[in-house]
Amino acid sequence: MENSKQMRTWLDDMKLDHPLVIAGPCSAETEEQVLKIAHQLKDTDVNYYRAGIWKPRTRPGMFEGVGALGLKWLQKVKAETGMKTCTEVANAAHVKLALEHDVDLLWIGARSTVSPFIMQEIADALGETDKIVLVKNPVNPDLALWLGGIERLKTAGVKNLGAIHRGFSTYEKTKYRNIPEWQLAIEFQNRFPDLPLINDPSHITGNREMIFDVCQTALDLNFDGLMIETHFDPENAWSDAAQQVTPEKLVQIMRDLKIRKESDPEAEYNSDLSNLRAQIDVVDTQLIEMLGKRMKISDGIGALKKQKNVAVLQSNRWNQILGAMILEGESKGLSEEFVLKMFKAIHQESIIHQEKVINS
Repeated sequence: MENSKQMRTWLDDMKLDHPLVIAGPCSAETEEQVLKIAHQLKDTDVNYYRAGIWKPRTRPGMFEGVGALGLKWLQKVKAETGMKTCTEVANAAHVKLALEHDVDLLWIGARSTVSPFIMQEIADALGETDKIVLVKNPVNPDLALWLGGIERLKTAGVKNLGAIHRGFSTYEKTKYRNIPEWQLAIEFQNRFPDLPLINDPSHITGNREMIFDVCQTALDLNFDGLMIETHFDPENAWSDAAQQVTPEKLVQIMRDLKIRKESDPEAEYNSDLSNLRAQIDVVDTQLIEMLGKRMKISDGIGALKKQKNVAVLQSNRWNQILGAMILEGESKGLSEEFVLKMFKAIHQESIIHQEKVINS
């Protein structure tokens, strides 16, 4: 698959003056709920109304969606509000039903993207559809797997494609439900700058209070749109209650977001500069997170040294680390002077952490 300006045609043809917005409830619960939210979103920036009909749940016994019945509710949304609709499909049967009910946009979830067998089944079922099909990143941070799923759809004849970045699962406890791994999304854009890329802050954060910040980062990184789960009563939603916002909050988020598009003669320069600065912000955040993890390990070393009554400073070990990092730094284009200054500071902070543990 090669990058092409034609990949953007379906999005460019919409002639939007704001990022593409996909919004609606995580799950379609009742006909009344689906229609009420749709009417509240009708005259906003929302371009596609989303609702999960089939919900892939991690464990059995959880709410797994209302099924095909919900597709009739989406048809009513279109009839009553004029909004275009979208839902997730996870197999050939879902595709068939969604197309029969004239759903305008289909997305393929992270649990499906992870399986080439499932992706091929969906691709074969879609054929040469002119519906828009978006592919969420797989659960694990595997760019080849993500792109491979998109390539299967393109090979099958799907004309209008895009991707959704929803973060990646991790065994670590972080502030995110799914860690963004922004650098992987940046690499995606570098390879296919014209393939529309949408951000899903709801699944990245798992927390409605964090959605705005993730949306802003995504727009700073030149994402093309946002998918935000929206419910008139989020606290009592049947699934993913903590990450859904009210329609009123969604409107406020879209009003407050800064769109990095300039109209002056230096537009391209300003856009490129904002994007590179956003990438630096992402890496700086990762640096702080990694240093925090390193100091937690130092705390553990301090506890062990306290138990064995061992001195904090171990000169031989420190010299080994410094020598190895100077060589590693040189291979990355970093000067010896910089590496020395950085690791001396890190080493000093590590000693402070260990001494606190030993003296506690």
